[in-house]
Amino acid sequence: MELTHNRYQIDGMDVIELIAKYGTPVYIYETSRMKQQYEKMLHAFRDVHLKVHFACKALTNINVLKFFRKTGSGLDAVSIQEVQLGLEAGFDPKDIIFTPNCVSIDEIMEGAVLGVKINIDNISVLEQFGHMNGNNVPVGIRINPHIMAGGHDKISTGHIDSKFGISIYQMPHVHRIVETTGIRVEGLHMHTGSDILDVDVFLRGAEIMFDVAASFPDLEYVDFGSGFKVPYKPDDYFTDIEALGKDLTKRFKKFCREYGRDLTLVFEPGKFLVSEAGTFFARVNVIKQTLSTVFAGLNTGLNHFIRPMFYDAHHQIINVSNPKGRMRIYTVVGYICETDTFGWDRTISDIREGDYLAFLNAGAYCYTMASNYNSRLRPPEVLIHEGKDYLIRERESFDDLLKNQIMIDL
Repeated sequence: MELTHNRYQIDGMDVIELIAKYGTPVYIYETSRMKQQYEKMLHAFRDVHLKVHFACKALTNINVLKFFRKTGSGLDAVSIQEVQLGLEAGFDPKDIIFTPNCVSIDEIMEGAVLGVKINIDNISVLEQFGHMNGNNVPVGIRINPHIMAGGHDKISTGHIDSKFGISIYQMPHVHRIVETTGIRVEGLHMHTGSDILDVDVFLRGAEIMFDVAASFPDLEYVDFGSGFKVPYKPDDYFTDIEALGKDLTKRFKKFCREYGRDLTLVFEPGKFLVSEAGTFFARVNVIKQTLSTVFAGLNTGLNHFIRPMFYDAHHQIINVSNPKGRMRIYTVVGYICETDTFGWDRTISDIREGDYLAFLNAGAYCYTMASNYNSRLRPPEVLIHEGKDYLIRERESFDDLLKNQIMIDL
């Protein structure tokens, strides 16, 4: 979002005009930024055989999935429903990696029937899968490297107490299952968490991955998940993807020489690809001054935008209606009957009732985590693509709240 002649624009389109057309609250995404981020990945790892799989749990709108398919991206799915969405969007099953956790063998088998690549992160399920399929269906194995990564314990997934992955110390057990059942292991997977700041942490995980990979003779790929940090405020830290690409490429090529053949290097970015491509807009309902603060109360809440409450996430908030107003301090809150505070003591240009506020970095894990709490309706989604705006999800209606309820006589 850029300020031009005192008017905010998204990819050249006037923000206030978009709001007038679609109303608020509303999510707006721009494909040009998604493409830019995708191409950054390709450039950073240009010297290896790279495959990028968009982690669709970040943003599952089928039009976004179709866009990434056309860029050449694969898809990372964590539920059978995400797999089905990917197929609906036109992905070839072999370009979908299915990495669920804590699901039954039945859901794993659904993925196998659909022909997608499967990563298993549980010894019990691995053993069941092996007895049912032998070497007929190759699998990947998700390991837990026991590395604490990420800026928050809720988004770190590779530490010793995590539910994700099979411990690296359980690899002897894994090998016994592989040998007994004849499973063909075609890949290894690792995801240490989100918001990784230190490239060295990622490289430390890579060394563990390569040590484990050396004991599996039939690998086709190694999958490092993602976790790259994007900036959430001016001068914020972010993952230096070029530096990571340079260092990891060098180490990966060395591993491939030692392994005896070239493998595919796989990443599954979600936030990195779509976070900065999304902006969320809401209207100011009330300005409420108390003895200690000034609240700006919006026509939205944690039902639409839960990351600040769930992850303590910081999202920059901008008054797009009054960009040149005097800077003042506000606490921005929602209309839900909970403590749904978007930001305490934020310096924002003078806010008036009826103004529109923008939340940046709203492309990832925002709409996908929305709900109907307090019986509120979920907002629409709009896509800006090649200079045109498209409604890609309608605003919910009251009928949607009743759609799956069954009225009985009481």
